[in-house]
Amino acid sequence: MADKKTDTPAEVTAEQTPEQEIAELANRSSRSMIAVIDAVCQRGGFKGEELTTIGQLRDQCISLVQLYESYQQQQAS
Repeated sequence: MADKKTDTPAEVTAEQTPEQEIAELANRSSRSMIAVIDAVCQRGGFKGEELTTIGQLRDQCISLVQLYESYQQQQAS
């Protein structure tokens, strides 16, 4: 199993609340999912009947990234 310290990015610090850690993880996971969906689509890896579901998942990930960016802006203010 991987060491937890190596799995956490440098910006995650001991001062973060659990909510902030969840937001950071959701952001990273969503960005990764978008990249995977885009790569698989470019390679023709989905069947036609799967595209609606895949598109909805991608849209949900984009919404999460946008929410995280808004959250970050609010925290900076």
